[in-house]
Amino acid sequence: IPKPCRPLDNFFFYSLCRYRGFTLFLTFLFYTSYHLSRKPISIVKSELHKNCSTLIRPPNLNGTDNETWCDWAPFDQDNYQTLFGAVDNSFLVAYAIGMFFSGIFGERVPLRYYLTTGMLLSGLFTCLFGLGFYWNIHSIWYYAFVQVRAMNGLVQTTGWPAVVACVGNWFGKGKRGFIMGVWNSHTSVGNILGSLIAGVFVSSAWGMSFIVPGIIIASTGILCFFFLVEKPEDVGCSPPQHHVSITKEHMKPLGSRCRWHLRYDISPAFVTSRLPATPRLCLCDIILQGVMEFSLCLLFAKLVSYTFLYWLPLYISNVAHFDPKEAGDMSTLFDVGGIVGGVVAGLVSDQTGGRASTCCVMLIVAAPMLFLYNHIGQHSLGTTIGMLLVCGALVNGPYALITTAVSADLGTHESLRGNSRALSTVTAIIDGTGSIGAALGPLLAGLISPTGWNNVFFMLITADILACLLLSRLVYKEVRGWCGHSPRQRG
Repeated sequence: IPKPCRPLDNFFFYSLCRYRGFTLFLTFLFYTSYHLSRKPISIVKSELHKNCSTLIRPPNLNGTDNETWCDWAPFDQDNYQTLFGAVDNSFLVAYAIGMFFSGIFGERVPLRYYLTTGMLLSGLFTCLFGLGFYWNIHSIWYYAFVQVRAMNGLVQTTGWPAVVACVGNWFGKGKRGFIMGVWNSHTSVGNILGSLIAGVFVSSAWGMSFIVPGIIIASTGILCFFFLVEKPEDVGCSPPQHHVSITKEHMKPLGSRCRWHLRYDISPAFVTSRLPATPRLCLCDIILQGVMEFSLCLLFAKLVSYTFLYWLPLYISNVAHFDPKEAGDMSTLFDVGGIVGGVVAGLVSDQTGGRASTCCVMLIVAAPMLFLYNHIGQHSLGTTIGMLLVCGALVNGPYALITTAVSADLGTHESLRGNSRALSTVTAIIDGTGSIGAALGPLLAGLISPTGWNNVFFMLITADILACLLLSRLVYKEVRGWCGHSPRQRG
């Protein structure tokens, strides 16, 4: 029988619902700060290299190069786009590599300590990038590989598996798609706030565009240490209920009074407490439930999303001829659309039960929308706003659904028999694979953009189509289920 929540430090009496709400709020705040600290680099790019011929040169400035006097070395060279790609890629490659190990550490370290350490270190490295402005550092090795971006990418892997595992600890399947779709708006909210904060300082002192977000994420790390409650059991509440399939092998220890193949809305802890020891996490079970398909789909979906994250302000500045602040503010519309897309994807997938089908439909529609945005998106202000909102919703909707509800569904799947390590591990596998695409997208954009933005968008459309095709088996399986073809039972 579930126990009522006990007092928290003998001061407040919280119901389970309030604990859940408080956990959602805190984890939302934490991951908002993670993305807030990632966004400034995309805003500052157009300040580090810009068209100096359109500006008035100070009379007391030394040097004779009238074309690059306002740029920040080493990004004043003709290969500046490749250098920007290297800076982005150093962060994202380190993030992708670290993500595969992050789930392992997240299983063995208390989530509160893990998140706190990650946010404090991320704040430090984000500030170090901005301090390069005040210390007058012009080394690409400082900004990219050795001291700043690569290390920041590594410590930022602490965030996603930890917050998803924490939310998964408090919520059962129920309306998980809708709840996590709303909750996942932290990604877009963080991008928007990061763009606005960086835009305030970008034209005057771009170093503050990094220092302020660095202070913010470090501050949220302190909040995490003092206030995060990792799981219901920590405050005397029962864990969330899941549908657990009771098969022939499960029933033997419980006696002949139980019937086979019944489904009960009971806590997995109830089952595992009456069954033989929980089996080890089985990689085959994880793969068979669709983890690999969703992981590879996320690789291409994240490739598209992160290319927009790091290159959209520069694209708007180059094509529509906005100044850096205006381009950064305009790029936030893509993230506003992403909030709507994530919520709609979660709601639709809850109602239909088709996570893969929902992703596939949005990816199919996204491909022609990306083509249209590149060709007509800059014709007028109204067209630009409308296309950015639509593309943001269609690109970020599947990405949001896979990294939240799908990860939580697979990590708590009945075939894993309540294994407490599964949620963090599955989340790390999916997001780690997706992060490979996140690393490739900005790098390819940096290499392709000198040949023209049209080629960049052809690359993005191709990735979108591949992401859709990778879900074909799961879509077929869901459609068969809707038509009344039940999957074969094991056991």
